[in-house]
Amino acid sequence: MKKSKLYLVATPIGNLNEISKRALDVLNMVDVIACEDTRNTLKLLTHFDIHTKMISYHNFNEEIKTKEIIDLLKDDKNVALVSDAGYPLISDPGYELVNEVINEGFEITTISGPNAALNALVASGLDNKHFMFYGFLNSKPSQAKKELEALKDFPYTIIFYEAPHRINKTLNIVLEVLGDRRAVIARELTKIHEEFIRDNLSELIKLENLKGEIVLLIEGKKQTEEIDYDEVEKELKSLIDKGESIKEAVNKISIKYKANKNRLKDMIYDKH
Repeated sequence: MKKSKLYLVATPIGNLNEISKRALDVLNMVDVIACEDTRNTLKLLTHFDIHTKMISYHNFNEEIKTKEIIDLLKDDKNVALVSDAGYPLISDPGYELVNEVINEGFEITTISGPNAALNALVASGLDNKHFMFYGFLNSKPSQAKKELEALKDFPYTIIFYEAPHRINKTLNIVLEVLGDRRAVIARELTKIHEEFIRDNLSELIKLENLKGEIVLLIEGKKQTEEIDYDEVEKELKSLIDKGESIKEAVNKISIKYKANKNRLKDMIYDKH
């Protein structure tokens, strides 16, 4: 194996203190850092007083820069690849580079770090035994619908990334294609205003002016199960009799039995 390496370095998704000592050591040690956006990476490097040379590496120059990085490796230079946040290659450029590096016989090392999808998943409250990371849906609604049609019978939690200016449109498309399911919006992860919004899609579409990069998690398709609504109604009434609000009781029962919230609310209001 040739001695120079490509390091795939995960960078903070929000809080800069989440970067590891190993990542900092590597960014200091390598000869060149290939960045998705040199302006964003410069903020990180400046914060930690790192002065390693940077070159740009993004979707629009991937082919040219891949050749340049291979030449650096051939010249016994170590190179680190970083994205603006999280792991490179995860909804970010780098796939072409990694394959070319492998073909040329150079070693690749991954430097672990934060990942928005996993951060969101483990705190979502949705099933995390099995899941699918999908990334960004197509920006064209017609194509996004086709992608969702292919996913609608998938039985496990599905994780999407989305930009704040598109989230409302995406939520409406997801509701239209997948139907009303439990979902979670995780935004501003690891930052001061970190927020998890957990509800059914029919409620989440009412949200407005969401800011920050967003992870959207959707419950997988459930196997059809008969729900004993007589028992559900008794348990719902019991919670309310014990002092819980209708909203709190409905949320608990909806999660426990995977029952439709609107139907549960109707049970309560029909009795009053």
